[in-house]
Amino acid sequence: MIFEAIEFAMRAHSGDYRKGTRIPYITHPLNVARILIESGCPEEVVAAGLLHDTLEDTRVTFAEIEAAFGSEVAGLVGAVSEPNKSDHTWENRKAHTLKRLRTAPFEVLLISLADKLDNIRSIREDRDRIGDEVWKRFRRPREKQQWYYETLAEVFSARLADGKASALVDAYTTEVDRVFR
Repeated sequence: MIFEAIEFAMRAHSGDYRKGTRIPYITHPLNVARILIESGCPEEVVAAGLLHDTLEDTRVTFAEIEAAFGSEVAGLVGAVSEPNKSDHTWENRKAHTLKRLRTAPFEVLLISLADKLDNIRSIREDRDRIGDEVWKRFRRPREKQQWYYETLAEVFSARLADGKASALVDAYTTEVDRVFR
């Protein structure tokens, strides 16, 4: 299933790049999958991690994911996807994500945490390389990004810090501190 999800994600994200870079987008879902694999997640969770951005960033539909990977994987992908970008502002989408994560099932939290951990690591690496120019890649300024990533840290810490994912939560909060402090 994992190799099928890699191929599916590669096709879905073909020609896409990481924000403001020439790095093929597929590196992000692969990094998310690696984090999930190293955390001992089952293949359905890893597959959902590989596919986590297909609903919101590509033309892939929920039905296509469900047909290819089953209702469990499709449900996880749906649960970590933001609402339609054309219908909501950045602030509303982020508020929706934060609200959903406060009550989300463990597997959804893990996928989200792996996603955000890879994102904040990329921001830190790019900031170390190009400085504050990194913030020009985003639709919202550094202050808004800080609010979002720090609020995510609070949610992840409250929901996951005492369990099996505590090392991931620690890695995430460390990266957030490195980027914004």
